[in-house]
Amino acid sequence: MAFPPQFLDEIRARVPLSDVVGKQVRLIRRGREFVGLCPFHKEKSPSFAVVEDKGFFHCFGCGAHGDVIGFLMRTENLSFPESVERLAGLAGLQMPEQSPVERERAKRAATLYDVLEEACRWFEEQLRTPGAAEVRAYLERRGVRSDTVERFRLGYAPDARSRLIQHLKGKEVPDRLMAEAGLAVGGEDGRDAGDRFRHRLIFPITDRGGRVIAFGGRTMGDHPAKYLNSPETPVFHKGALLYGYALARKAAHEAGTVIVAEGYMDVIALAQAGFAHAVAPLGTALTEAQIGLLWKMADEPILCFDGDSAGKRAAFRSVERALPLLQPGRSLRFALLPGGQDPDDLIRARGKQAMAQVLASAVPLLDMLWKSRIEGGRFDTPERRAGLEQELNQAIATIGDTSVRFHYQSAMRARLREVFGAARRANRPQERRMGQGGGRSAGRRQGGWNQSRWSPPELEQRPSAPGARHEDDPTQRMLLVLPILVPGLLERVAERLAEVGFAAQGFGAVRDALFEAAMSEEILDREALERHLTATGLSAVVRRLLPEAGRSGDDPVLRVESVDEGERLWHHAFELYQHHALDEEIEADAAAWAVEQSDEAWQRLKAKQELKQATEARLLQAEDDA
Repeated sequence: MAFPPQFLDEIRARVPLSDVVGKQVRLIRRGREFVGLCPFHKEKSPSFAVVEDKGFFHCFGCGAHGDVIGFLMRTENLSFPESVERLAGLAGLQMPEQSPVERERAKRAATLYDVLEEACRWFEEQLRTPGAAEVRAYLERRGVRSDTVERFRLGYAPDARSRLIQHLKGKEVPDRLMAEAGLAVGGEDGRDAGDRFRHRLIFPITDRGGRVIAFGGRTMGDHPAKYLNSPETPVFHKGALLYGYALARKAAHEAGTVIVAEGYMDVIALAQAGFAHAVAPLGTALTEAQIGLLWKMADEPILCFDGDSAGKRAAFRSVERALPLLQPGRSLRFALLPGGQDPDDLIRARGKQAMAQVLASAVPLLDMLWKSRIEGGRFDTPERRAGLEQELNQAIATIGDTSVRFHYQSAMRARLREVFGAARRANRPQERRMGQGGGRSAGRRQGGWNQSRWSPPELEQRPSAPGARHEDDPTQRMLLVLPILVPGLLERVAERLAEVGFAAQGFGAVRDALFEAAMSEEILDREALERHLTATGLSAVVRRLLPEAGRSGDDPVLRVESVDEGERLWHHAFELYQHHALDEEIEADAAAWAVEQSDEAWQRLKAKQELKQATEARLLQAEDDA
């Protein structure tokens, strides 16, 4: 339901943000703010701030930002309505009145919830009866402990035509509600309806709040349908839910990820082995709605598949489904189990550590996309390699987000060159080489920008101090200038902007003030941002950032025609920033290795060098495309 803005404002006014955050973060007051260790990423020194009087939190390390509702959504993995309801209770506020249609729907759903809960309790009781000895023996063979049975509320549907129906009739549940809840079948031809689930191990399915909304059943006999789920009902839509979600979401927040297994028993085995952050789709391939639900739990869920051919095909289908949905910072990782085993098999055969190793080796979606196109193929001719490139480009073209699509294109071109040995262009003009790192310049042609143009006179004449390589870096200036000049860009690049360690005096303060403006201004155009920066006492820094030539509109770099163009330019500058930073890190790691001569130091240095090569490849491609 939609909430009136006044109601949300009243919640924010009544519930102190520091109280809610303080339950999960140890906060220390500093002036008018509170600081502490960020709950969203690992850090040793506090970079997480709570600004109580303005009602927002912000982490200067990872860029996390929001209000009290957003904090509860992120830390408890709650939906927006669930967070509002929780906070309304803390504030002592009644939830807004619903429309007559909404009230009727809620009343009807509440009745169905009661029926389903009663059925769940009855199934649980049946599992303890003598008639369920076979099912209990099956669970024992599978290594399922009694506390796990209780946690997941496992049950048993007896091998009888209408035992559940008779029980519910004794509770005065109308036939219509039994059918509507998906518990009864038949009855249309004049015969009495029968139980949908018979002689099956029962897995209750809950909604995000933990209410029972459906059931899954595994046959204990020779029924051709090994698994049977409840049908679609007013409260159950299998493509929009995940098995185990309510039990896993807090554990997923603590673990920083969520595991997606293929079935009920996999989730149960994983949870029992200590992987409580496991869920599963409900007998179908992963849907768009389920991927969105996973991203509410973690930015990079791990999809776990059997390593056989069927498991790989399922993984490849998930790649195709996910590509159009990818967003900056949100993707999927893939773990394939050895020898066609499922998680339950692996854990019982080799223990928890073997499962942990499989999860730790999960590969990014980019790698799985590559694998889906090359597995079983031959690429020994130019034509076949061109066909592979075309297939990859067609898949990447389905990515909806411009920035993510750009980076996938760059990464895949670099991989194609690496695998098939495509030669780099030779005899490049000397002026296109970068001065310090020995790599390529960021110079963009056709009205683009280059670094030398972005040095105000007073900084060009100042010699750089030793160890302050980035003090006068025009690339860092560009990272601040573009979000000020291009409306709508700030919100697109905020997370990456938070990663930049500005060396020039005042630049970090400008970045922080921009984030603050994002919470307080409705329209973030250039004028609004400059007013905010001036009011914050940063007018002198703004004058350094925006030279007078740029203010008059003479500089082509300031004539960005669209937010997409500005975003491409910004990410190109960010790549340069990372390249410069890697130069310094490689120098430091090389010095450390020369002293330590340890394998760990060498691996660290090697990884940085490989990352630098990949960054150079992306910069080179950006030049070629310009």
